Amino acid sequence: AVVSTQGTESSGINAEYGQINSSSSRHMSEIPVVETSPVRLDNGGKKYVRINVGGTLFQATLQTLVSSRPTQDSMLQRMFSGTVDILVDSDGYVLIDRDGKHFGTILNYLRDGTIRLPTNKQELHELLKEAQFYLLEDVMRQCQAAIEKDNLDNTDAILHDSFKFTIPVLTRATHEKFFLQLSKKIPVIRFAYNRGNNKYSYTEKSDNTLLCNIELFDKLSSQHHHRLCFIRDLSGRNEICCWTFYGDGRMLSEISCTSIMYATERKQTKIEFPEAKILEETLNCTLYQTSETQDSSVEGGSAFPKHYEDNAPM
Repeated sequence: AVVSTQGTESSGINAEYGQINSSSSRHMSEIPVVETSPVRLDNGGKKYVRINVGGTLFQATLQTLVSSRPTQDSMLQRMFSGTVDILVDSDGYVLIDRDGKHFGTILNYLRDGTIRLPTNKQELHELLKEAQFYLLEDVMRQCQAAIEKDNLDNTDAILHDSFKFTIPVLTRATHEKFFLQLSKKIPVIRFAYNRGNNKYSYTEKSDNTLLCNIELFDKLSSQHHHRLCFIRDLSGRNEICCWTFYGDGRMLSEISCTSIMYATERKQTKIEFPEAKILEETLNCTLYQTSETQDSSVEGGSAFPKHYEDNAPM
């Protein structure tokens, strides 16, 4: 049945209410007639309206449904104050073609102006959709704020996971056998640099290219620390800037980034940045991952396997 949007007098309300009672005797005394002009609330609006939302049944007072205290001009306020037509079934239930999962939450909000937001992200999006349909701006704002906070928390968690690993730093000379032995467990990239090793002056761009090498090492270790062991070597080797790659118990390759220039009256040291070659050797190093590395990754957020971390041989 469609309830007309034309206004009625109090006598019309009583007549129509009596007609509903004659058609059904089951709790009909609790069902008010929904007027289609501004409602005259009998008994302070304490009459109950029965509502069928997508097959789920609810009851609420007319006063709750048309209240403008928590929100202005909601869809329910329009429906039950006569602004728009509504459908009523043969049992007197007002029909709303929406999922009833969150309608109880909507009713509680209309009753006291507060809302308990779901913690589940999917349900939060569902409630936002319902709030948009019922034109509940305050609920929409709260849902959107909760979703944005959840997205921000997820971003923080991702960033935290990305930077919680540590890169071991060697400050004293370590025997080459240590790296060979370690590479049997996990491929190793050893980056050694020491600007103070130079006997000569540096070329003009050497400082910048040294920084480029350091930045690339940081970038690669951030991206691949879960499958490769990155070691920063500051032990004072003769090399000023050198990359060494280990896998399967042997040294795979070495890239020295320094050369001597004779273009001036005195010798100068030039630091280079062979980025393409470094990337190529890094990818080649990943081919030497063992099944142990692939299954368990790096323990404890460190680039060293746990049992090697504290006992690097000299």
